[in-house]
Amino acid sequence: MTQKTTAIWTEELGERLKQARLNLDLTQTEVAHRAHITRKTVIQAEKGKVQLEQFIAILQALNLSDQLNLLLPPQPISPLQLAKLQGKKRQRASKQQPSQTQDNEPTW
Repeated sequence: MTQKTTAIWTEELGERLKQARLNLDLTQTEVAHRAHITRKTVIQAEKGKVQLEQFIAILQALNLSDQLNLLLPPQPISPLQLAKLQGKKRQRASKQQPSQTQDNEPTW
């Protein structure tokens, strides 16, 4: 099984954007207006040549932004990362504090 190159993936995503637009019977100009971008940007996106921010704007204009969770679901923090974030936990009690007397009675 061969892996797709970046160029193939971007072209395929561009074609999917185009098909989604056609399925909604929208022109490139209408999508551009909804996404607050230029028609040229929509054309470039349909060729797979667009910045991520503009790609997401087009998905929103096509009411497909919920599909982003399918493309890249939220990633949970791994147990290893969680342990690193929490830092070291105490393994033992600390030494006797100077505020205590010799017979382990706290001084008030």
